[in-house]
Amino acid sequence: MDFPLKFGLHKTGLPLIVTSGKLKNLCFLIDTGATNNILFTYVYEHFKDELRVLEEMQKIMGIEGKYKETPVIEATFNFEGNDYTSTFSVFDASETVTQVQEETGVQIHGILSTDFLIRNKWILDFETYNVKCND
Repeated sequence: MDFPLKFGLHKTGLPLIVTSGKLKNLCFLIDTGATNNILFTYVYEHFKDELRVLEEMQKIMGIEGKYKETPVIEATFNFEGNDYTSTFSVFDASETVTQVQEETGVQIHGILSTDFLIRNKWILDFETYNVKCND
């Protein structure tokens, strides 16, 4: 399956996907520079009954460059008819989310990292601006 990123890139300058299923209408930023999947705290609070909290904590580097310990959850979302389950660090990035929303008009709910892309065999095609999902 190929999913075009052109609309999100044109409207916001960001590679975005929108989910369906139980975690419906979540907007994730695809970030090839991120090493961890992130679900923002306000989204976690809203959907916590749909998520599985794992026993572990994880240290991740925040946007300001300092390490923070975060809870780790497992979430399943649907994208283009396929379910994807992955672990996410729950991270408070309220200021950044607000800034992105003010600049683009889009509210981002989390980040899909390189780890997600590799595990799910998603390929970013920078010539066609598509995500190729090898199902």
